[in-house]
Amino acid sequence: MVLPPAVVIHGLAQARAALAPGLPVTLLSAPGAGIYAGVGWWRAVIAAAATEAGGPGPQVRDVLDCGDSPGRALEALRGGQALLILRCGPDVWDDIAERAARLGACLLDARPPALDLAERGAARHLPVWLTPPDPGAIG
Repeated sequence: MVLPPAVVIHGLAQARAALAPGLPVTLLSAPGAGIYAGVGWWRAVIAAAATEAGGPGPQVRDVLDCGDSPGRALEALRGGQALLILRCGPDVWDDIAERAARLGACLLDARPPALDLAERGAARHLPVWLTPPDPGAIG
């Protein structure tokens, strides 16, 4: 699965910042956020950000990291989460991935490269991070 550039957000203000440039983006939770913050919090942040931005749009994806908790991954799937990350043993991962596929969701086993907006100065790099490379550029 090819996702737009990922940006780690830790709340609504950072989701707004990631959506502000109007470029394709994957809103990515912090590692394990599905365990300590929960799917309800994540879905609320994503819904509020999408509403403020005028709708989710096809350019915006969101991924909830459920750490090593299959229970949280199943909860996220029941809550309507379409993309999530789970790091666990292959037997459990395969079972959850199969359940996700039946629901039209996708389970990832690793985090994509991402710009973490909690890091000092990261917001300054956001426009460059989200801008696709020029296919005609030499380099």
